[in-house]
Amino acid sequence: MKSAVETLSPTRAKLTVEVPFEELKPSLDAAYKQIAQQINVPGFRRGKVPPMVIDRQVGRGAVLDQAINEVLPKKYVEALQENSLEPLAQPDIEVTKFEDNEALEFTAEVDVKPEITLPDYAGVEAEVEDLEVTDSDVDEQVATLRERFATLSDVERPAADGDFVVLDLKATKDGEVLEGAEVAGMSYQVGRGGMIDGLDEALAGMSAGEEKTFTSELVGGDLVGEPVEVLVAVSQVQEQELPELDDEFAQLASEFDTIEELTADVRERLGRGKRLEQAAAARDAVLEALLDKVDVPLPESLVTDELNARRQNIEQQLAMAGITMDKYLEDEGQTIEEFEADLERRVRDAVAAQFILDEVAKKEELGVDQGELSQHLVRRAQQSGQDPQEFANHMFEHNHIPDLVQEILRGKALATIVETAVVKDASGNPVELKNLRPDGTIGEPADETAADDASTDDAEEESSAKED
Repeated sequence: MKSAVETLSPTRAKLTVEVPFEELKPSLDAAYKQIAQQINVPGFRRGKVPPMVIDRQVGRGAVLDQAINEVLPKKYVEALQENSLEPLAQPDIEVTKFEDNEALEFTAEVDVKPEITLPDYAGVEAEVEDLEVTDSDVDEQVATLRERFATLSDVERPAADGDFVVLDLKATKDGEVLEGAEVAGMSYQVGRGGMIDGLDEALAGMSAGEEKTFTSELVGGDLVGEPVEVLVAVSQVQEQELPELDDEFAQLASEFDTIEELTADVRERLGRGKRLEQAAAARDAVLEALLDKVDVPLPESLVTDELNARRQNIEQQLAMAGITMDKYLEDEGQTIEEFEADLERRVRDAVAAQFILDEVAKKEELGVDQGELSQHLVRRAQQSGQDPQEFANHMFEHNHIPDLVQEILRGKALATIVETAVVKDASGNPVELKNLRPDGTIGEPADETAADDASTDDAEEESSAKED
């Protein structure tokens, strides 16, 4: 077999492949055997029909076509390997020349992984925001904890913001009660939001035993965005009573004896969480800084497919949340043009990052063992809320294991880059990443191996999240 490659663009190649007729003979013999099993010819047992008889009964052309269809994929893969090309999509194959007992010639155009010249990624510099836990952050967490131990008591007064009400809701359109738009006996905190537009305004000032009708728009179902009449009836108004913020509360809500100890623990836990957030931001910043150093040609078909997939995923998530795209854009303060531009930018950065990390993994000769694959399968199953064994079975059955292996390699590559990066916060302080533990604490240098493992795990999840 002979093959030649023509570079159509940095991300698209055209293979021209010539296959001598001798190399088609195994596929031709296989085609005769298969057809012999499928036809009935008087005087011959099934499967024992000679090729000459098959040529008369079925036609030599049909046999040749079947042989070509069988041999093309194999020769295409051989040509890719021979020319060191990594395809990114299915090829456009065209048979350009073929006659019986003559060589087969075909071309294959395909998007390929671009060749990238990696810059020096040791010591990449990046900056992140300062790590700061404010008093308001602590107060908010403590207030949330107090609400968990709050009690409700009925009051004989109109409802106000912060009160809880027990209510019935019924939405109608043209006098007809809408299916799925009726609830009874639901507890709701006035001013919380997140249900029906206009509900909080309607509830303010209502007392137990009163009802009110207001106009709103549905956020889900077949009539999404349609104006409807909503009847709300209040059966109870309840006042929330929070426990006193004292040592007794600290002992009730935690293992601490004093409120000072509880507050200090809340501040420490918030600090650990923000340290992990800062580390994630650092990984993003390092990768972004590396992207700025190298020009990565992107296959437009791959970008388009990824754009469509992400757009569809966002639309599905909004539909599940009962939110229209218009409402989402309004909440985000974006126009549809700004949304599309931002989405395309993120997709292009994500695709470019994949190519760069693949090259780093190859340069560093990174590998994946069975234990790492098993751990990654479990993590991905947990992220998607699936049983690990069922998730693993699905991945194997649908041949997604190579994709998971690539995710792990990209995570390792990112961890390799981040380990040598110089990351500082806005105040100029170094950000510790190498010895950062999964719980947000900083380990000693002696814990370097464990820290490296944790960094790799976090990087794998970060890389996976970017791809998703």
